[in-house]
Amino acid sequence: MNQSAAVDAVFLALSNPTRRKVLERLSVGPATVSELAARFDMQLPSFVQHLSVLEESRLVRSTKEGRVRTYEIAPKRLKVAEDWLTTRRQSWESRLDRFDQYVKQLKEKESGS
Repeated sequence: MNQSAAVDAVFLALSNPTRRKVLERLSVGPATVSELAARFDMQLPSFVQHLSVLEESRLVRSTKEGRVRTYEIAPKRLKVAEDWLTTRRQSWESRLDRFDQYVKQLKEKESGS
């Protein structure tokens, strides 16, 4: 998965409140599908679809032991979103710093100093 596709997949996964709540729960520790699903008022197939989106984005990974599938968070993939946001934030901070400097220069020019 290239970087752009990874960013798209991560933000798609994070765009849904159910999936964000699953990630919040998994940040505490691994959980089985039934443990995760118990917190949500939806049919299991719909819930499993959310888990699939999270797994396809590689924000979570699962293991299966017998009939029990357990999910855990894959924190490395969250760095994709963090890096993307950091780059955007740095760009805007740089622009705002230049704008601030420009306004200061205009004020100094108006005051004659």
